[in-house]
Amino acid sequence: QVQLVDSGGGVAQPGGSLRLSCAASGFIFSIFTMAWHRQAPGKQRELVATITSGGRTNYIDVVKGRFTISRDNIKKMVYLQMDSLKPEDTAVYYCAPQTPGGAFDSWGQGTQVTVSS
Repeated sequence: QVQLVDSGGGVAQPGGSLRLSCAASGFIFSIFTMAWHRQAPGKQRELVATITSGGRTNYIDVVKGRFTISRDNIKKMVYLQMDSLKPEDTAVYYCAPQTPGGAFDSWGQGTQVTVSS
C-alpha cells in the first residue's frame, strides 16, 4: 500500500522557481533514502536528487546550486525547491523511495514542470 503523491508542478519562466512536494505513506518513511527523478519527452528517466534518512543530499551536476531537496519525517513529505529554472528542466518529476539494494520500485503519478518564455 505504498502511496506517493507528487504535486506543485506548473509553468514557470526561465529564471523562475517552483516547489514540488511529495506526500508519502504505506512504509516507514523515516528510514528510507528518498529521491526525485524526472523524465523529459523522448528521454530516459533520470535521477535528479537524493536525500538520506539522515539528511545527506546529492544532486546531478546540471541542477547543483539551483535545486534543493529536503524532507520532513514527521509529515512524511519530500520537497524539491527549484530555482533559476531553465527550459532544459522541463519534464515530469517523480519522487520515489530507494530500496536497500539501490533500486526504485515505487512511483507516484508525477507532476509536470514546464519552463518556457
